[in-house]
Amino acid sequence: MKLTTLVFVLASITCHAQNTLSLNAGENSPKATLSEITWMEGHWKGEAFGGITEEIWSPPLGGSMMFSFKLVVDSAVNFYELGHIRELDGTLVFELKHFGGDLKGWEEREEVQRFKLIKVVGNRLYFEGFTFEKVTTDEINIYARIHQNGTEEEVVFNYKKQ
Repeated sequence: MKLTTLVFVLASITCHAQNTLSLNAGENSPKATLSEITWMEGHWKGEAFGGITEEIWSPPLGGSMMFSFKLVVDSAVNFYELGHIRELDGTLVFELKHFGGDLKGWEEREEVQRFKLIKVVGNRLYFEGFTFEKVTTDEINIYARIHQNGTEEEVVFNYKKQ
């Protein structure tokens, strides 16, 4: 399954999936700090899109937690994501960029995919179109609403700590 056309286009999506949410017009993000999501720190592996997925999250430093994502299908890198969750204006924002297996960027040079925080409830942080869930200290889920080939679906990435 070739995913080079996979694009996280969430700002204009109006569908509501089970585990992902959208901000209502005029609604602001709640107050939050990185202390809400430090449990993401670490090296995580799982399976999705017919391959192996890997995420590595750094500890908080400089007001952000940096991450890298890699999808490997049939022993070859399909794509990468680089990004962070950062503190901005008293809340959190999730930002990322996509790269092909050859490290050629998908977004324009100045373009960044940005997802505002909607709410923090227990072991879940809800960003626009993404939900980060702590299952245990060694297991997490990331729910992502994706748009691909003219359709929208919610995908769950289940990760185990390495």
